Amino acid sequence: MSKTKLDSIDRKILAVLQEDATVQIADLAARVGLSQTPCWRRVQRLKEAGVITREVMLVDRHAVNVGVTVFVSIKTNVHGQGWFEQFRAAVEAIPEVVEFYRMSGDVDYLLRVVVPDIAAYDQVYKRLIAGTQLFDVSSSFAMEELKFTTALPLSYIG
Repeated sequence: MSKTKLDSIDRKILAVLQEDATVQIADLAARVGLSQTPCWRRVQRLKEAGVITREVMLVDRHAVNVGVTVFVSIKTNVHGQGWFEQFRAAVEAIPEVVEFYRMSGDVDYLLRVVVPDIAAYDQVYKRLIAGTQLFDVSSSFAMEELKFTTALPLSYIG
């Protein structure tokens, strides 16, 4: 994937598709300055190279009643592979966890959780700690979402 050469047309294609993956190929081609067939071929090449990994629809979290975002910092004093596999499986089984990271520094893992309210988060918390040895779990509730995007910056493409 890192060996895939991306030119300015590829960047334009990616920028448009990150904003609207449902755009028709004719419209995409017009917006990036290509005819339809070469544009379609470029999109296919980006998919085959793993630059485009999937196409999804974004759902308004308030419309589906998960308007509360909680960032959960987890510390553990167990770092074995068996423990990690059990912990990972437990986290992946919780649909409210929408992001899961292994961190450097003072925190071992960081989760982003979406729920309707604090009571729902309490249920997530109980599922998270059940049967998993954790040293510390710290939850921070987002008061206001100031920026949210799924679009990645494209200016670093070499």
